[in-house]
Amino acid sequence: MTTMKDIARIAGVSLSTVSHVVNNTRFVSEEITQRVQQVIKDLDYKPSLVARSLKIKETNTIGMLVTASSNPFFSEVVRHVERYCERHNYHLIVVNTEGNFHSLKQHLDRLLLKQVDGLLLMCSEPKDLESNLIKDITLPVVIIDWWQDPLNADIIHENSELGGYLATKSLIEAGYSDIAVITGELTKPLTQDRLKGYKRAVQEHNLQINPDWIVESHFDYQGGIDAMNYLLSLDKRPKAIFAMSDSIAIGVYQSVWKAGLSIPKDIAVMGYDNIELAQYLSPPLSTIHQPKARLAKYAVERLIARIRDPYKKIENIQLTPEVVRRSSF
Repeated sequence: MTTMKDIARIAGVSLSTVSHVVNNTRFVSEEITQRVQQVIKDLDYKPSLVARSLKIKETNTIGMLVTASSNPFFSEVVRHVERYCERHNYHLIVVNTEGNFHSLKQHLDRLLLKQVDGLLLMCSEPKDLESNLIKDITLPVVIIDWWQDPLNADIIHENSELGGYLATKSLIEAGYSDIAVITGELTKPLTQDRLKGYKRAVQEHNLQINPDWIVESHFDYQGGIDAMNYLLSLDKRPKAIFAMSDSIAIGVYQSVWKAGLSIPKDIAVMGYDNIELAQYLSPPLSTIHQPKARLAKYAVERLIARIRDPYKKIENIQLTPEVVRRSSF
């Protein structure tokens, strides 16, 4: 088995120089670095990750805690996180509470036993949890999208108020004035922000806000079905729906279909998230594109930067959503 001593002998450098090149722990001239790297390539040397982690107290492993798996938005973000971890030569361990916050401690303990260098957190909806479980962790932490409790951590999210505004404005500009909104849980700040955007667009165009058309629900398929069934039961039905997630919108499609109505002829629909499935619905769903790849990219890069420098200033990074117009209105 090839060792660093072999590389040092063949490259004509000291063992410590090889170690610095392999672990990137000190400046080595470009000429010597290239010479050492060529020997490493020729000998097909694979450094021991276990030995490296023991020496520098890092495992090149990131833990990711997700509180839901059924929502396609979360699974798509996780896929992008995996890709960017690979690009930076980090391993990713994902644990999922499946909405069961009683198992949160168990999942956290599992990650800590793996000696992860940092944590990514992504929360689906408000639940009762032991706040101190996360607050007591000394590892670097980055939040993607939202977390239930305020933490001293970097946050990567999108401009939800602008997204709600763009969604509603697009429906208004398409000729709709009777627009309902199906929200997620109003205890989530991003829900409140999207609702502010909805109201701003309605008021800017001198339209009336109908309280019956603001329906609180959940960010899932059943939430869309239940909320749409309620709206269809009203004496005065809306002509268009702004669903605050594509999962809600899929539930709306189901409810409208069961009622013998069609989209967009009878009801127009605007979603949010631009999950991959949205383009394959019938008709294809117009939606607000959340930059999932960039959410993942900034989260991974920010966490790695914080692992290397734990005292970096906390940042709140906000990305810009965009309208994706298809055939649902």
